Order: sequence, then structure tokens, then C-alpha cells
Amino acid sequence: MSPYKLKVIHQNGQCSSQARQDNTSHVELLRWDQARVDYIHRRAAKATAILNASGGSLFAGVPVNIGIALNTDHYIIKIGLGTPTTSFSFVFDTGSDLTWTQCLPCINCYDQKDPFYDPTQSSSFDNIPCNSEYCVKLSTCLYHEEYEDDSYTNGSFIQDNLKFSSNIIQNFSFGCGHNNSGEFGQVDGLLGLGRGDLSIISQTAQLYNKVFSYCLPSSVNYTPMLSNPNLPSWYFLKLIAISIGGTRLPLSSTVFTGPGTMLDSGTVITHLPPTAYFALRNIFQQYMKRYPTAPPLNNLDTCYNLTNYEKVSVPSIVLIFDQVTVNLDFMGIVYIASNSQVCLAFAANYDDDEIVVIGNTQQRRYIIVYDLRKSKIGFRANGCS
Repeated sequence: MSPYKLKVIHQNGQCSSQARQDNTSHVELLRWDQARVDYIHRRAAKATAILNASGGSLFAGVPVNIGIALNTDHYIIKIGLGTPTTSFSFVFDTGSDLTWTQCLPCINCYDQKDPFYDPTQSSSFDNIPCNSEYCVKLSTCLYHEEYEDDSYTNGSFIQDNLKFSSNIIQNFSFGCGHNNSGEFGQVDGLLGLGRGDLSIISQTAQLYNKVFSYCLPSSVNYTPMLSNPNLPSWYFLKLIAISIGGTRLPLSSTVFTGPGTMLDSGTVITHLPPTAYFALRNIFQQYMKRYPTAPPLNNLDTCYNLTNYEKVSVPSIVLIFDQVTVNLDFMGIVYIASNSQVCLAFAANYDDDEIVVIGNTQQRRYIIVYDLRKSKIGFRANGCS
């Protein structure tokens, strides 16, 4: 099958033609990010199962932007809904199954840049009866989704055509949100890329063979995709070590394999066990002694004032997974609030038993392939070229 692909770009990166237009502070973005990680840890705390290997393709890529211009720091994609097709901006989330959009009539809707989806204007729209096989399987024809920061969406399940790249997916089931509130920025909804039955990955299994990537690679290096039966929608993999400046941190691999590691497009900053974070931070600080320090930025406690430096050298950092190494570039190592506040882009979990979360800062400029059929996750550098 011929692959379909579009570029993956960062809203403020070298591949983007758009400038930052919002007024959201970095402190607010990092606070929301910490709330998401806290939610992940609460969910994971209820799961006691050990991670086990789970055992054609969705190469219909879409353009992906970091959503700063929409008051969110998640990935943003453009998709189409209805007939005729209307374009919408959705958050791209590997940590969610449900796809939903704000929908007329709106009982309570937050502001968004695009017009609300209006099912009455689409000739391909259809309600999903409560006695349908789909709703019986879900035990409801209504939905309520609540997120880690108390944001929520309520509505009904409907069907309509979804345009994904150049493909038209007929009778796609998603949430029509009539009552929505919270910190969604100005996006129109969310595209769920999790592993559950509701996700676009499951709904298009026959078409795309349960494989998707942030953009199409020609060759990648793969690590096994792990699963947790109590957290079936999330993507786990095996982090075994981290190196800095060419030397591995002197830690047992169980520091990472004990709590487990998940890959999450919706988290910004990578969160490590405290034992690993403090070891990484201490060596990073030694390398950065020549630069003046700056105040902490929310949960980023290692920051520098680089205002007077034309060239800056930071130590290399490599994430070492089972069978794969991911070499981070400058933008994967630091979080830049301003030239006067450039911070190490890692944070510590509250304790060593909490799940390691690999955030999207460390995923940028990498092509990442999720192959659910073969239970593997692939990485390839230089995804933005």
C-alpha cells in the first residue's frame, strides 16, 4: 500500500512559518503539564499488573504543530469532518481513546478559533441509536470525559465522515460535545490515538493495519511496545539507562524498569524517578558551571541566563531503550522560556515508584512509529527536514 504523509512541524521550530501568538505563560503551561503527569501517576497507582510485551499501516500522516498558538502546548493537527468537509484543529493525544469536538447546539462551550461543528450542515452525519451494537458495547450512547486538570466534555456519540490526510473515513464514531469546559486553549477538540476500542487506530484497523507514525520514515530502529492490562490505552516501552556527556548514569536499570516508562505526546517535559533525575541534574550542572544561573521555572529547577552568549554548549543526553538509543539535540535537552531563562527539560517525579513519562520535548525532531500489529515503537532522528 502506498503511504500517505504530511509534514510534522513544531509551531515555533525551524520548520514553522508561524510565530507564537498567545499570552499563556510558561509557568501556566508547566503547571498544566505537571497536572497531566499527576493524573497519569494516579491512574497508574491503581494498576498492579506487570508490563508484558503485547503481541498494511496508518501512514496517512497529518501535519502536526505544537499548539502554543492555540493556548496549549500539546500537538495540534488539522482534520476534516462532514460533507462538505470542514477543517478543524484537534489536539493529538496518544494518551486518550475518545475523539471529540465541540458541537452545535452548544449548552456550554469554550471559545475556539474555528466555527463549531454543526451536524445539521453535513449530509453524511448520522446519530448512533442507543440500541445500536456500538452503544450496547459501550453500555451508553452518551459520553462524559474528564481530564487531569478537571477539564471535561459531555455529549453524545455520533457518526460522520472524517478526512485524514487524503483519506475519507466513512461513518467515523466520535463525541459530539455539547457541554465542554476547561483548559483546552482554543482547539476544536481532541483526536484519540490510544490503544482502546474508541480510538481512531482501532476504528481504522482494516484500512491502516493498526500502525501510525507522527510522519513517515524510510527506516527506523524499533523497541518492543509493552502493555499494562490495567492501563490498556497507554504506550509503554523499556527505558534501561540514560547517558550524559557520553557516560551512563551510575544507576541500576531497575530505577527505570521498576516503575515502567510510557511515551506520551500530551506531556511536555520528561519526568524521571528522583534518583535518576538528581543524578542527571548534578552532572548537567557540572557541565554548565561556566554559565550564570537563573531562577527556577515552576518544576524546572535547573535554569541559566544565556542572554550574553552567542554560542552555548550543553552536554549530550541519550535515552537508552531496549534495542534503541535516542540522542537528544539541543531542543530536546533544554526548555527555553527566554534567553534569560533556559532550563534543563527534565523534572523529578515525587518518588521512585511513579511511572517514568517521556514528554514531547524529548520526542521533537524524531519520527516516531507506533506499530500496534507487531507491538513495537520505532524512532528515527531528523524528523523535521
